[in-house]
Parts: sequence; C-alpha cells; structure tokens
Amino acid sequence: MFSIITIAMLILMITTIVMFLASILSKKAIIDREKSSPFECGFDPKSSSRLPFSLRFFLITIIFLIFDVEIALILPMIIIMKYSNIMIWTITSIIFILILLIGLYHEWNQGMLNWSN
Repeated sequence: MFSIITIAMLILMITTIVMFLASILSKKAIIDREKSSPFECGFDPKSSSRLPFSLRFFLITIIFLIFDVEIALILPMIIIMKYSNIMIWTITSIIFILILLIGLYHEWNQGMLNWSN
C-alpha cells in the first residue's frame, strides 16, 4: 500500500502538471491591438479626457442607488414587525416611506424622471 505522504505528493504533482498545461494551452498567440487597449465605459482612451459628460447618466445612477438601498431597508422591516412594538414599528415605517415619497416627488418635480430627453 502507498503511504499518505506518497499519495499527497502524487496528487500535488498531478495538479501542478494540469495547471501548467492549462496555462500553456490557454495562451492566445494572436495579440489584438484593440483587445490589449484599456476600455473605459465606451470612451476612447486615446482621446481627450475632458470631453463633456452627460449629467443625466450620473443622476440616473444616483436615483437607482437610492431606490436600491431603499429596498434593502424596507425588506427587513417586515421581518422585524413581529419582534417589535407595533406602534413604534408603524410610526417608523410611515416616516421612512413618507421621506421616500417626498424624495420621489422632488425628483419628479425637478424633471429627473422624464425619460423623453
């Protein structure tokens, strides 16, 4: 019978050989200039870095993050409901949802939700 050390060394050698072969076989011989250049959000990295950037993309991202965090905060409120005082839970939930609705109204009033532009 083989000893445990012999089996461990055999497994180590096999995995080393397999990783070495995978590394050699996965290399691509053709280096493409376009694939080697950095990609920055669709902008040409070789052009001027001071091109005008639409603020609308930034605002859409911020609105998405706000509503994404909102969902992460609302979902645990349902689980906490049976462990907390129902009056305090109700007041906290109403205040939280009211703040979110005021923020949504403000975004709508400022025209941030107008997708036609």
